[in-house]
Amino acid sequence: MNSFTIDELTTLSTASNSTCISIYAPMERLGIETQQNPIRLKNLVRQAVEKLLALGLSEQDAKELLQPIHELDTYDFWQHQSDGLAIFLSPNQFRYYCLPIAFHELTVVGDRFHIKPLLQLISGDGTFSVLALSQNQVRLFQGTRYHLKEVELTDVPTNIAAALQYDDPQKSLQTHTGSSKGNSAIFHGQGAGNEDQKNDLLSYFRQVNNGLESFFKNQQAPLILAGVDYLLPIYQEANTYSHLLPNGITGNPETLTLEELHTQAWQIAQPYFDLAKVSTISHYEELQGSDKTANTIEKVVTAAYSQRVETLFVPIDKNVWGVFNPEGNSIQIHAQQETGDEDLLDLAALHTLTNGGTVYAVEQRDVPEHKAIAAILRY
Repeated sequence: MNSFTIDELTTLSTASNSTCISIYAPMERLGIETQQNPIRLKNLVRQAVEKLLALGLSEQDAKELLQPIHELDTYDFWQHQSDGLAIFLSPNQFRYYCLPIAFHELTVVGDRFHIKPLLQLISGDGTFSVLALSQNQVRLFQGTRYHLKEVELTDVPTNIAAALQYDDPQKSLQTHTGSSKGNSAIFHGQGAGNEDQKNDLLSYFRQVNNGLESFFKNQQAPLILAGVDYLLPIYQEANTYSHLLPNGITGNPETLTLEELHTQAWQIAQPYFDLAKVSTISHYEELQGSDKTANTIEKVVTAAYSQRVETLFVPIDKNVWGVFNPEGNSIQIHAQQETGDEDLLDLAALHTLTNGGTVYAVEQRDVPEHKAIAAILRY
């Protein structure tokens, strides 16, 4: 797989109370250095074997559990790598992701998957949607700073013909039969130059907006419009989603490749996310010292488990190994990873996300107060 979404996170987070193996590796993409990729993975798998044996598994059981990873070692697999490889394996689940992040090498074996290195793909600084509009086509995409993928739409008119069911060839939006797709109707407009045409487009976009309401329900991700310049203000009039950004991608989106659409969308989304992050840090600083913030491992992990964390800043370049006992709200922190340990930062991030909080996965130097972790609490 070449993308990672909040749905993928949910799937991975449900795998618990079993032996879960998480492996992260940077990948070389060009030149003779690519020969290091299979060697690097074999070394990380060897670490997994050692950790499994330390947990009491036999060599044969460890070998059988890790067999799906060994089966990846094919020419075709190594020819389709990105900057990083993430592998998740348990007795009943096997998933891997080729992703545009050069991960630090890491092998974790525990009773759940280790997901913190992936949070920069779905955290508070990067999930947005793009609605590509034309009279002939409506497409919706979800993206992060690293990728953009199309979402299958239901209950949304695929084009203006489907929405309005024209049967009058003298309309200001004339039709003719498209040569490339059989009898599909193609509409030719002269901009939104008259009221009838604008009303037709407004009716079309209201149907699109209504069809998208269920998709955007309970979402806060920014929405970016892509379309020729005269269409965008008409859709803005029809829109009811409160997180539609004022700036859009102008031009016919049908002529853009997925990569070009992603590049232009991120240029619009990035300043929005940067502003949101700065605003959140300022809010943390305003609350600093009150009972609405926490900046120690013990306080933040306990609060996250109790669904009290509203916003979390967690470093992606640091691990804090230890054991959390939810029954007594007690935490043991170890200088080095010991058998049975988990990354307590990863634990706090997982509970924050699955309980509806926002996580900013940042470098250690960007955590407020330069702490190992920091959080704004709901109460």
